[in-house]
Amino acid sequence: MRTGQINVQTENIFPIIKKFLYSDHEIFLRELVSNAVDASQKLKVLSSNGEFKGDIGDLQVEVILDIKEKTLTIRDRGIGMNAEEIDKYINQIAFSGAEEFVQQYKGKEGAEQIIGHFGLGFYSAFMVAEKVQIKTLARHEGSQAVQWESNGSPEYTLTEIDKSERGTDIVLWIAEDALEFLEKSRISEILDKYCKFLPVPIFFGNKTEYIDSPEGEKDEDGKLKKVAIEVPNQINNTSPAWTKAPADLKDEDYSEFYRDLYPMSFESPLFHIHLNVDYPFNLTGILYFPKIKENVEVQRNKINLYSNQVFITDSVAEIVPEFLTLLHGVIDSPDIPLNVSRSYLQSDSNVKKISTHITKKVADKLAEMFKKDRKDFESKWDDLQIFVQYGTLSDDKFAEKAKGFSLLKSTDGNYYTLEEYKEKVKTLQTNKDNKTVFLYSNDEEGQYSFIKTAKDRGYDVLILDGPLVSHWIGKLELSEENIAFSRIDADTLDKLILKSEDIPSKLSKEDEEKLKPAFESIVSKDKFNIKFESMSQDEAPIIITQPEFIRRMMEQQKLGGGGFYGAFPETYNLIINANHEKVVGLLNKEEQEKNKTIKQLTDLALLSQGMLKGEALSNFIERTIEQVG
Repeated sequence: MRTGQINVQTENIFPIIKKFLYSDHEIFLRELVSNAVDASQKLKVLSSNGEFKGDIGDLQVEVILDIKEKTLTIRDRGIGMNAEEIDKYINQIAFSGAEEFVQQYKGKEGAEQIIGHFGLGFYSAFMVAEKVQIKTLARHEGSQAVQWESNGSPEYTLTEIDKSERGTDIVLWIAEDALEFLEKSRISEILDKYCKFLPVPIFFGNKTEYIDSPEGEKDEDGKLKKVAIEVPNQINNTSPAWTKAPADLKDEDYSEFYRDLYPMSFESPLFHIHLNVDYPFNLTGILYFPKIKENVEVQRNKINLYSNQVFITDSVAEIVPEFLTLLHGVIDSPDIPLNVSRSYLQSDSNVKKISTHITKKVADKLAEMFKKDRKDFESKWDDLQIFVQYGTLSDDKFAEKAKGFSLLKSTDGNYYTLEEYKEKVKTLQTNKDNKTVFLYSNDEEGQYSFIKTAKDRGYDVLILDGPLVSHWIGKLELSEENIAFSRIDADTLDKLILKSEDIPSKLSKEDEEKLKPAFESIVSKDKFNIKFESMSQDEAPIIITQPEFIRRMMEQQKLGGGGFYGAFPETYNLIINANHEKVVGLLNKEEQEKNKTIKQLTDLALLSQGMLKGEALSNFIERTIEQVG
């Protein structure tokens, strides 16, 4: 037995490790299990190249919880260490001293990556343990087993011990302020989070399995009885789908892996992309396109980042382009170290290359799907469009590629590319600025009357709904100078589409001035801009529209963009059809009857837009009932 001091210049190193290196203390288990897996993998390599001649046996890692003794043990059957290696890898901490460390890193973002950088993974044990013991037997023939022990001060003891099995046991005596790590459920949760796909079998506790009765006992139906037995509980899948070649996988394999990743998900993904790159960087993974709900924020943080099958984080905004953070799946790259910070990711050249590559792979996959089976692509478009719109808005290179497979859906159920639709409507739907007008609705049912009027006139109407539509069509209008998008309820059709000839009005200017005060007395001047227009007699007597520009600004503000909220108050146009018989007939009515009719016509217009509510709606219903019969 000998004692000594760990090679540090100050006694403050352990408090620093405990309180500063990692903000999340649960990481200690990831570090220790990863080290155990690494020791096992190294033995495989030494055996395959002939440096280790013995029997490698059954390589596995065990996590053993002893609540009574307040210990947690991580056991491997890997390369092990002798006294010399303990001294090299445990006692000689590979930096000049804790004081320099404190000066250089304290208070800076990303200080947690220091453990990985300086090889301090083992010392994360002292974040949760009051004493740590290493019992180890090296792979060398005739090696002497040793035990290293420290209570968290720079002093340690090194003792020769009896140990028959090659490998290492790390024994942690859990501290009083970390007793949560003596709970079986807590350990299971951490192992499931960080170690679910490590390449060496990891066991924790036992599980119950049912086997046929060894004695051949049978039940009432003559079938063999099932007997419950306890078996070691393996917590990980050592060969997850992303580590295999795409050629070796079937569609059901990808589906099964998705369920493994998201056991609480009730919907299958639309399709997947298998990433497999070995130059100029290493990258594997599988990305799934899920069906997106209205609230896109709920969908985020569903891509898990791994390094050699060790989980790092589910916050991948610096690695995956912003618009693809809505995807689900895994990315694994050994070029990204285990302990990473946002500042590291933002500045790392490999990370930037990975981000660019993923964008290209997604764009190529979508283009391939569109070209290979357009009908199938169209069937997925309603779910895919939010990805494509988001990508178009946030990445110019993606936007350029997306032109070829971005689709527009018509109310007739057909899908068109931008160029196809332009050709379809350009001769009929032109505005006063000589731009082709793309009429659209975001609510086919709610805007039924507007759509019907447009179709009766021979116009085509698109269905464009979703949270990003206002931003997306704005970008298309900038890149395609000869088109303009107008929502079907943004104005009267005669204003949206260039007329071949003006329709004469049945009301003179004097008539309009006589009627206008009656309308102004019914609706708010601040909210409604009242105007008379010469329209077709077939259109409604009163139409309520909202100017396209103002509505878009308001929609973008709700989504968190635009920055103009307040400058564009909620305003509408109340447009009176100067040629409708009900409006023209107002001139011959007595004052009371005229006001009553105006009120009813205005309420009908408000009702058609879902804007008649509360007391006003109740009064309208009562008036209508009185008029029946």
